[in-house]
Amino acid sequence: MENKKIVFFDASSTTPVDKRVVEKMLPYFGEKYGNPSSHIHSVGVEAGKALDDARGQVAELINARPGEVYFTSGATESNNLAVVGYLNAHPDSGKHIILSEIEHFSILNIGYKLKRLGYEVDFLPVDNNGLVSSADLENAITPRTSLVSIQHASSEIGTIQNIKRLAEIAHQSGIFFHTDSTAGAGNIPADVEDLGVDCMTLSAHNFYGPKGAGAIYLKNGMRVSSLFEGGFQEDGLRPGTENLPGIVGMGAASELAMREIESRNKKLVSLRQKFWNGLNDKIEFIHFTGHPEKRLPGHVSFWIEFVEGESLQLMLSMQGIMASSGSACSSNLKGEDEEDLKASHVLSSVGVPEEFCSGSLTFNMTMDADESDVDYVLDKLPPIVERLMSMSPMYADYLKKRNDS
Repeated sequence: MENKKIVFFDASSTTPVDKRVVEKMLPYFGEKYGNPSSHIHSVGVEAGKALDDARGQVAELINARPGEVYFTSGATESNNLAVVGYLNAHPDSGKHIILSEIEHFSILNIGYKLKRLGYEVDFLPVDNNGLVSSADLENAITPRTSLVSIQHASSEIGTIQNIKRLAEIAHQSGIFFHTDSTAGAGNIPADVEDLGVDCMTLSAHNFYGPKGAGAIYLKNGMRVSSLFEGGFQEDGLRPGTENLPGIVGMGAASELAMREIESRNKKLVSLRQKFWNGLNDKIEFIHFTGHPEKRLPGHVSFWIEFVEGESLQLMLSMQGIMASSGSACSSNLKGEDEEDLKASHVLSSVGVPEEFCSGSLTFNMTMDADESDVDYVLDKLPPIVERLMSMSPMYADYLKKRNDS
Protein backbone atom coordinates (compact mmCIF):
# COMPACT_ATOMS: atom_id res chain seq x y z
CA MET A 1 0.00 0.00 0.00
CA GLU A 2 1.36 3.41 -1.02
CA ASN A 3 2.35 5.68 1.86
CA LYS A 4 0.23 8.81 2.06
CA LYS A 5 2.12 12.08 1.72
CA ILE A 6 1.85 14.22 4.85
CA VAL A 7 1.77 17.98 4.34
CA PHE A 8 1.62 20.08 7.51
CA PHE A 9 0.42 23.56 6.59
CA ASP A 10 -0.97 24.42 10.03
CA ALA A 11 1.84 26.44 11.55
CA SER A 12 -0.83 28.79 12.90
CA SER A 13 -1.67 26.17 15.52
CA THR A 14 1.89 25.04 16.23
CA THR A 15 5.22 24.24 14.63
CA PRO A 16 7.26 21.05 14.98
CA VAL A 17 10.09 21.29 17.48
CA ASP A 18 13.33 21.66 15.56
CA LYS A 19 15.54 18.57 16.06
CA ARG A 20 18.41 20.87 17.02
CA VAL A 21 16.21 22.33 19.75
CA VAL A 22 15.31 18.86 21.02
CA GLU A 23 19.02 18.03 21.31
CA LYS A 24 19.58 21.10 23.47
CA MET A 25 16.62 20.21 25.70
CA LEU A 26 17.31 16.52 26.28
CA PRO A 27 20.02 16.83 28.95
CA TYR A 28 17.69 18.89 31.14
CA PHE A 29 15.28 15.98 31.43
CA GLY A 30 18.05 13.77 32.81
CA GLU A 31 21.60 14.43 33.88
CA LYS A 32 21.15 18.22 34.13
CA TYR A 33 18.22 18.05 36.51
CA GLY A 34 19.03 20.96 38.81
CA ASN A 35 16.68 23.63 40.12
CA PRO A 36 17.82 27.14 39.12
CA SER A 37 16.83 28.40 42.57
CA SER A 38 19.46 26.17 44.24
CA HIS A 39 22.31 28.65 44.20
CA ILE A 40 24.66 26.86 46.62
CA HIS A 41 25.60 23.59 44.93
CA SER A 42 26.99 22.96 41.48
CA VAL A 43 23.92 21.19 40.07
CA GLY A 44 21.74 24.20 40.88
CA VAL A 45 24.36 26.67 39.65
CA GLU A 46 24.54 24.82 36.33
CA ALA A 47 20.75 25.04 36.00
CA GLY A 48 20.85 28.74 36.83
CA LYS A 49 23.41 29.35 34.11
CA ALA A 50 21.22 27.53 31.57
CA LEU A 51 18.29 29.73 32.60
CA ASP A 52 20.39 32.88 32.17
CA ASP A 53 21.72 31.74 28.82
CA ALA A 54 18.21 31.09 27.51
CA ARG A 55 17.05 34.48 28.76
CA GLY A 56 19.88 36.08 26.83
CA GLN A 57 18.98 34.17 23.66
CA VAL A 58 15.32 35.27 23.80
CA ALA A 59 16.37 38.84 24.58
CA GLU A 60 18.70 38.88 21.57
CA LEU A 61 15.90 37.66 19.30
CA ILE A 62 13.80 40.74 20.10
CA ASN A 63 16.69 43.17 20.75
CA ALA A 64 15.93 43.49 24.46
CA ARG A 65 18.06 43.37 27.60
CA PRO A 66 18.08 39.98 29.35
CA GLY A 67 16.60 41.56 32.48
CA GLU A 68 13.55 42.63 30.44
CA VAL A 69 12.57 39.03 29.59
CA TYR A 70 10.45 36.90 31.96
CA PHE A 71 9.53 33.29 31.27
CA THR A 72 5.94 32.03 31.45
CA SER A 73 4.00 28.91 30.48
CA GLY A 74 2.99 30.39 27.12
CA ALA A 75 1.14 33.13 25.29
CA THR A 76 -2.11 33.00 27.24
CA GLU A 77 -0.34 33.53 30.55
CA SER A 78 1.86 36.24 29.06
CA ASN A 79 -1.16 38.09 27.67
CA ASN A 80 -2.91 37.94 31.03
CA LEU A 81 0.21 39.08 32.85
CA ALA A 82 0.64 41.98 30.44
CA VAL A 83 -2.90 43.35 30.58
CA VAL A 84 -4.24 42.31 33.97
CA GLY A 85 -0.84 42.64 35.60
CA TYR A 86 -0.42 46.19 34.35
CA LEU A 87 -3.89 47.30 35.40
CA ASN A 88 -3.47 45.74 38.85
CA ALA A 89 -0.14 47.51 39.28
CA HIS A 90 -1.61 50.86 38.20
CA PRO A 91 -5.13 51.04 39.70
CA ASP A 92 -5.25 54.83 39.34
CA SER A 93 -4.06 54.98 35.72
CA GLY A 94 -7.56 55.05 34.25
CA LYS A 95 -10.46 52.71 33.66
CA HIS A 96 -10.31 52.67 29.88
CA ILE A 97 -8.42 50.21 27.66
CA ILE A 98 -8.23 49.78 23.89
CA LEU A 99 -7.99 46.46 22.05
CA SER A 100 -8.64 45.44 18.45
CA GLU A 101 -11.59 43.35 17.30
CA ILE A 102 -9.30 40.60 16.00
CA GLU A 103 -7.24 39.83 19.10
CA HIS A 104 -6.76 36.29 20.37
CA PHE A 105 -9.38 35.16 22.89
CA SER A 106 -6.82 35.42 25.70
CA ILE A 107 -6.98 39.18 25.10
CA LEU A 108 -10.62 39.54 24.02
CA ASN A 109 -11.96 37.63 27.02
CA ILE A 110 -9.93 39.84 29.35
CA GLY A 111 -11.67 42.79 27.74
CA TYR A 112 -15.10 41.24 28.24
CA LYS A 113 -14.33 40.51 31.88
CA LEU A 114 -13.01 44.01 32.51
CA LYS A 115 -16.21 45.48 31.07
CA ARG A 116 -18.18 43.49 33.60
CA LEU A 117 -15.89 44.89 36.31
CA GLY A 118 -16.64 48.46 35.31
CA TYR A 119 -13.89 49.25 32.83
CA GLU A 120 -14.62 51.02 29.57
CA VAL A 121 -13.24 48.86 26.76
CA ASP A 122 -13.02 49.91 23.12
CA PHE A 123 -12.57 47.21 20.48
CA LEU A 124 -11.10 48.94 17.44
CA PRO A 125 -12.40 47.84 14.02
CA VAL A 126 -10.10 46.75 11.22
CA ASP A 127 -10.30 47.32 7.49
CA ASN A 128 -10.97 44.56 4.96
CA ASN A 129 -7.30 43.59 5.07
CA GLY A 130 -7.32 43.31 8.86
CA LEU A 131 -5.36 46.49 9.60
CA VAL A 132 -6.08 48.77 12.55
CA SER A 133 -6.35 52.43 11.54
CA SER A 134 -3.98 54.80 13.33
CA ALA A 135 -6.70 57.44 13.10
CA ASP A 136 -9.15 55.14 14.87
CA LEU A 137 -6.66 54.61 17.67
CA GLU A 138 -6.05 58.35 18.00
CA ASN A 139 -9.79 58.99 18.16
CA ALA A 140 -10.36 56.26 20.75
CA ILE A 141 -7.80 57.59 23.25
CA THR A 142 -9.22 59.56 26.16
CA PRO A 143 -7.69 61.04 29.33
CA ARG A 144 -8.86 57.87 31.10
CA THR A 145 -7.01 55.46 28.76
CA SER A 146 -4.42 53.40 30.58
CA LEU A 147 -3.51 50.60 28.15
CA VAL A 148 -3.55 49.65 24.47
CA SER A 149 -3.04 46.06 23.28
CA ILE A 150 -2.85 45.32 19.54
CA GLN A 151 -1.58 42.02 18.15
CA HIS A 152 1.57 42.04 16.03
CA ALA A 153 0.27 39.57 13.43
CA SER A 154 -2.88 37.53 12.97
CA SER A 155 -2.48 33.76 12.92
CA GLU A 156 -5.85 33.46 11.14
CA ILE A 157 -5.55 35.94 8.27
CA GLY A 158 -1.80 36.59 8.36
CA THR A 159 -1.95 40.40 8.47
CA ILE A 160 0.97 42.20 10.12
CA GLN A 161 0.02 45.41 11.92
CA ASN A 162 1.97 48.68 11.82
CA ILE A 163 2.85 48.30 15.48
CA LYS A 164 5.53 50.98 15.38
CA ARG A 165 3.04 53.67 14.40
CA LEU A 166 0.34 52.46 16.79
CA ALA A 167 2.78 52.42 19.70
CA GLU A 168 3.90 55.96 18.82
CA ILE A 169 0.32 57.17 19.03
CA ALA A 170 -0.20 55.53 22.41
CA HIS A 171 3.03 56.98 23.78
CA GLN A 172 2.10 60.50 22.66
CA SER A 173 -0.54 60.29 25.39
CA GLY A 174 1.68 58.45 27.86
CA ILE A 175 -0.20 55.17 27.48
CA PHE A 176 1.25 51.69 28.06
CA PHE A 177 1.41 49.68 24.81
CA HIS A 178 1.41 45.87 24.65
CA THR A 179 1.56 43.70 21.55
CA ASP A 180 0.77 40.00 21.34
CA SER A 181 3.53 38.71 19.04
CA THR A 182 2.63 35.04 19.39
CA ALA A 183 2.39 34.65 15.61
CA GLY A 184 5.17 37.13 14.93
CA ALA A 185 8.23 36.79 17.14
CA GLY A 186 10.61 34.18 15.75
CA ASN A 187 8.89 34.28 12.35
CA ILE A 188 9.20 37.95 11.40
CA PRO A 189 11.40 40.73 12.79
CA ALA A 190 10.17 41.69 16.26
CA ASP A 191 12.68 44.28 17.45
CA VAL A 192 11.17 45.86 20.55
CA GLU A 193 13.37 48.95 20.23
CA ASP A 194 12.32 49.54 16.64
CA LEU A 195 8.65 48.78 17.34
CA GLY A 196 8.73 50.95 20.43
CA VAL A 197 6.52 48.69 22.54
CA ASP A 198 6.44 48.56 26.33
CA CYS A 199 5.48 44.91 26.51
CA MET A 200 5.44 41.92 24.15
CA THR A 201 4.13 38.36 24.31
CA LEU A 202 6.16 35.48 22.85
CA SER A 203 5.39 31.77 22.48
CA ALA A 204 8.06 29.13 21.83
CA HIS A 205 5.92 26.55 20.04
CA ASN A 206 5.05 29.05 17.32
CA PHE A 207 8.68 29.22 16.13
CA TYR A 208 9.93 25.62 16.37
CA GLY A 209 10.33 25.50 20.14
CA PRO A 210 8.47 23.40 22.72
CA LYS A 211 4.91 23.83 23.91
CA GLY A 212 4.41 25.11 27.44
CA ALA A 213 7.18 27.70 27.23
CA GLY A 214 6.57 31.39 26.64
CA ALA A 215 7.90 34.76 27.65
CA ILE A 216 6.93 38.35 28.22
CA TYR A 217 9.11 41.32 27.40
CA LEU A 218 8.64 44.18 29.84
CA LYS A 219 10.54 47.37 29.09
CA ASN A 220 12.91 48.46 31.81
CA GLY A 221 11.10 50.79 34.21
CA MET A 222 7.64 49.41 33.42
CA ARG A 223 5.80 47.59 36.18
CA VAL A 224 3.21 44.82 36.29
CA SER A 225 1.85 42.79 39.19
CA SER A 226 2.18 39.01 39.38
CA LEU A 227 -0.94 36.96 38.78
CA PHE A 228 0.20 34.47 41.44
CA GLU A 229 1.36 34.45 45.01
CA GLY A 230 4.60 32.58 45.49
CA GLY A 231 8.35 32.87 45.60
CA PHE A 232 10.99 34.98 43.94
CA GLN A 233 11.42 33.26 40.58
CA GLU A 234 11.40 35.60 37.56
CA ASP A 235 11.82 38.54 39.94
CA GLY A 236 8.55 37.52 41.57
CA LEU A 237 6.52 38.15 38.40
CA ARG A 238 6.16 34.45 37.65
CA PRO A 239 6.78 32.49 40.87
CA GLY A 240 7.19 28.73 40.74
CA THR A 241 9.98 26.40 39.71
CA GLU A 242 10.95 27.16 36.13
CA ASN A 243 10.24 24.73 33.29
CA LEU A 244 13.94 24.52 32.53
CA PRO A 245 13.83 22.05 29.61
CA GLY A 246 11.16 24.18 27.93
CA ILE A 247 13.01 27.41 28.62
CA VAL A 248 16.27 25.97 27.25
CA GLY A 249 14.30 24.92 24.16
CA MET A 250 12.84 28.40 23.77
CA GLY A 251 16.32 29.86 23.99
CA ALA A 252 17.67 27.46 21.38
CA ALA A 253 14.73 28.15 19.06
CA SER A 254 15.34 31.89 19.49
CA GLU A 255 19.01 31.55 18.56
CA LEU A 256 18.14 29.55 15.44
CA ALA A 257 15.49 32.08 14.44
CA MET A 258 18.02 34.89 14.78
CA ARG A 259 20.42 33.11 12.43
CA GLU A 260 17.92 31.75 9.91
CA ILE A 261 14.93 34.10 9.80
CA GLU A 262 16.03 35.79 6.58
CA SER A 263 16.62 32.57 4.65
CA ARG A 264 13.47 30.95 6.05
CA ASN A 265 11.33 33.90 5.03
CA LYS A 266 12.81 34.21 1.56
CA LYS A 267 11.86 30.59 0.93
CA LEU A 268 8.41 30.86 2.52
CA VAL A 269 7.42 34.04 0.66
CA SER A 270 8.28 32.31 -2.63
CA LEU A 271 6.21 29.25 -1.71
CA ARG A 272 3.36 31.47 -0.51
CA GLN A 273 3.19 33.28 -3.83
CA LYS A 274 3.27 30.02 -5.79
CA PHE A 275 0.45 28.64 -3.64
CA TRP A 276 -1.59 31.86 -3.83
CA ASN A 277 -1.31 32.03 -7.62
CA GLY A 278 -2.16 28.35 -8.01
CA LEU A 279 -5.26 28.62 -5.86
CA ASN A 280 -6.39 31.71 -7.75
CA ASP A 281 -6.00 29.88 -11.07
CA LYS A 282 -7.60 26.60 -10.05
CA ILE A 283 -10.49 27.43 -7.71
CA GLU A 284 -13.58 29.40 -8.63
CA PHE A 285 -15.37 31.57 -6.04
CA ILE A 286 -12.24 31.93 -3.91
CA HIS A 287 -11.68 35.06 -1.82
CA PHE A 288 -8.34 35.64 -0.09
CA THR A 289 -8.29 37.16 3.39
CA GLY A 290 -5.72 39.36 5.07
CA HIS A 291 -3.31 41.85 3.55
CA PRO A 292 -1.82 40.58 0.27
CA GLU A 293 1.70 41.81 1.15
CA LYS A 294 1.85 42.79 4.84
CA ARG A 295 1.40 39.22 6.01
CA LEU A 296 3.25 36.33 7.60
CA PRO A 297 5.72 34.82 5.12
CA GLY A 298 4.24 31.34 4.63
CA HIS A 299 0.61 32.27 5.25
CA VAL A 300 -2.31 31.94 2.81
CA SER A 301 -5.92 32.24 3.96
CA PHE A 302 -9.15 32.36 2.01
CA TRP A 303 -12.82 31.48 1.93
CA ILE A 304 -14.74 29.74 -0.80
CA GLU A 305 -18.35 30.44 -1.57
CA PHE A 306 -20.81 27.55 -1.17
CA VAL A 307 -18.27 25.35 0.66
CA GLU A 308 -18.03 24.57 4.38
CA GLY A 309 -14.54 24.97 5.82
CA GLU A 310 -14.54 22.16 8.36
CA SER A 311 -15.65 19.70 5.67
CA LEU A 312 -12.79 20.92 3.52
CA GLN A 313 -10.43 20.53 6.44
CA LEU A 314 -11.62 16.96 7.14
CA MET A 315 -11.33 15.84 3.52
CA LEU A 316 -7.91 17.42 3.19
CA SER A 317 -6.82 15.57 6.32
CA MET A 318 -7.88 12.31 4.67
CA GLN A 319 -5.35 13.17 1.95
CA GLY A 320 -2.65 13.89 4.54
CA ILE A 321 -2.98 17.69 4.30
CA MET A 322 -3.17 19.58 7.59
CA ALA A 323 -4.70 23.05 7.60
CA SER A 324 -7.04 24.96 9.88
CA SER A 325 -10.56 26.25 9.45
CA GLY A 326 -11.37 29.83 10.29
CA SER A 327 -14.40 28.69 12.22
CA ALA A 328 -12.62 26.09 14.34
CA CYS A 329 -11.48 28.42 17.11
CA SER A 330 -14.93 29.94 17.43
CA SER A 331 -17.26 26.97 17.55
CA ASN A 332 -18.72 26.22 20.98
CA LEU A 333 -17.33 29.48 22.36
CA LYS A 334 -19.37 32.27 23.86
CA GLY A 335 -18.72 35.95 23.60
CA GLU A 336 -19.46 38.99 25.70
CA ASP A 337 -23.22 38.54 25.62
CA GLU A 338 -23.07 34.74 26.06
CA GLU A 339 -24.31 34.24 22.50
CA ASP A 340 -22.83 31.44 20.43
CA LEU A 341 -20.27 32.80 18.00
CA LYS A 342 -21.55 31.53 14.68
CA ALA A 343 -18.47 32.57 12.77
CA SER A 344 -14.90 33.56 13.41
CA HIS A 345 -14.77 37.03 14.95
CA VAL A 346 -11.71 37.75 12.82
CA LEU A 347 -13.45 36.94 9.54
CA SER A 348 -16.55 38.88 10.53
CA SER A 349 -14.37 41.87 11.37
CA VAL A 350 -12.77 41.92 7.91
CA GLY A 351 -16.16 41.83 6.21
CA VAL A 352 -16.62 38.17 5.28
CA PRO A 353 -20.39 37.51 5.08
CA GLU A 354 -21.45 35.37 8.02
CA GLU A 355 -22.92 32.69 5.78
CA PHE A 356 -19.49 32.20 4.19
CA CYS A 357 -17.26 32.48 7.26
CA SER A 358 -17.43 28.74 7.79
CA GLY A 359 -15.88 28.22 4.36
CA SER A 360 -12.60 29.70 5.46
CA LEU A 361 -9.26 27.89 5.48
CA THR A 362 -5.86 28.94 6.75
CA PHE A 363 -2.67 27.41 5.35
CA ASN A 364 0.49 28.43 7.16
CA MET A 365 3.64 26.69 5.99
CA THR A 366 6.57 25.67 8.16
CA MET A 367 10.21 26.10 7.21
CA ASP A 368 10.28 22.43 6.13
CA ALA A 369 7.77 23.02 3.31
CA ASP A 370 8.86 22.73 -0.30
CA GLU A 371 7.43 23.08 -3.78
CA SER A 372 6.32 19.46 -3.90
CA ASP A 373 4.11 20.10 -0.88
CA VAL A 374 2.51 23.09 -2.58
CA ASP A 375 2.01 21.09 -5.78
CA TYR A 376 0.41 18.25 -3.80
CA VAL A 377 -2.13 20.56 -2.16
CA LEU A 378 -2.90 22.28 -5.46
CA ASP A 379 -3.56 18.84 -6.95
CA LYS A 380 -5.79 17.53 -4.13
CA LEU A 381 -7.75 20.63 -3.12
CA PRO A 382 -9.65 21.56 -6.34
CA PRO A 383 -11.47 18.20 -6.74
CA ILE A 384 -12.42 18.29 -3.06
CA VAL A 385 -13.88 21.77 -3.55
CA GLU A 386 -15.78 20.60 -6.64
CA ARG A 387 -17.19 17.62 -4.77
CA LEU A 388 -18.36 19.68 -1.81
CA MET A 389 -19.75 22.37 -4.08
CA SER A 390 -21.80 19.79 -5.98
CA MET A 391 -23.39 18.79 -2.65
CA SER A 392 -24.14 22.38 -1.61
CA PRO A 393 -27.78 23.55 -1.65
CA MET A 394 -26.50 27.15 -1.86
CA TYR A 395 -24.52 26.34 -4.98
CA ALA A 396 -27.50 24.55 -6.53
CA ASP A 397 -29.63 27.62 -5.82
CA TYR A 398 -26.95 29.84 -7.35
CA LEU A 399 -26.90 27.72 -10.54
CA LYS A 400 -30.69 27.78 -10.78
CA LYS A 401 -30.81 31.55 -10.47
CA ARG A 402 -27.99 31.94 -13.02
CA ASN A 403 -29.72 29.63 -15.50
CA ASP A 404 -33.07 31.34 -15.00
CA SER A 405 -31.52 34.70 -15.75
